[in-house]
Amino acid sequence: MRQYIVDAFTDEPFAGNPAAVCVMEGWPADGSMLKLAMENNLSETAFIVKESGGYRLRWFTPGGEIGLCGHATLASSFVLFNHFRQDGDEIEFITLGGRLSVARKGDLYEMDFPVCEQHEIPVTDDMERAFGVRPAKAILGTDLVCVFESEDQVRSMQPDQAALARLPGRGQSITARGEDADCVSRSFFPKLLVPEDPVCGSAHCQIADYWAKELGKESIHAYQASRRGGYLLCEPRGNGRMGISGKAVLVAVSEIVADLRIADQAARGSSPCHVLTAECLEWGEKGTFMLE
Repeated sequence: MRQYIVDAFTDEPFAGNPAAVCVMEGWPADGSMLKLAMENNLSETAFIVKESGGYRLRWFTPGGEIGLCGHATLASSFVLFNHFRQDGDEIEFITLGGRLSVARKGDLYEMDFPVCEQHEIPVTDDMERAFGVRPAKAILGTDLVCVFESEDQVRSMQPDQAALARLPGRGQSITARGEDADCVSRSFFPKLLVPEDPVCGSAHCQIADYWAKELGKESIHAYQASRRGGYLLCEPRGNGRMGISGKAVLVAVSEIVADLRIADQAARGSSPCHVLTAECLEWGEKGTFMLE
């Protein structure tokens, strides 16, 4: 079985957010997919099988299966469009998170994401302690988004991870007006045991929605200022959805020689793996859930 390592939200190797992608003829045992994800030790390994209704896509972290992932979806579409026969410029995936479409537009891959409701909340001393700088504004939806005065503040910030974990929201993002982009941001997920996400697509559903309204723009060119860095083009659609586009680049192709035993289709429902679902946003004992 061939495996592709793709960096998403970048056109340069060793930047953006990396994902492993495996396109298969049938499903291995869930435990085998989990073991391969652990071996890769990337945030996500994507597994794809073409079925009668479309391409079924599943994502595994080293800790278990998750219900939705942005950058690994972008990476998966990149592999199908460029390394497998794929007619047309749109792919539909069947996933645990529902049907997802990705459209190829030149060298960009455009995903369709939901936009959650968000509202401004008071800036608190706890926020200042966590970030080391007092935010100018705080907005809460699925994630907490804190707005700062300058790009330099966002780039140089060294948040206290323990203090971040005590703030509201699934994750905590920081953002400011950009010098070369409409906005710059960074995203932290200590509650999910992810200190900093290199490039977070789902976080930009909130970040770009805020800046589009603030700047009066129909599209937002965003830069995620993590160590790896990455670019996103975000286009609010006014129907509770956000188009998020990015580039991708192939870094490596490898051959998996270990025996990943093909599972009986009827047995797929009885997985020994831990499925990390959206219910985990309740911070219960079921695990963690990451949208990227």
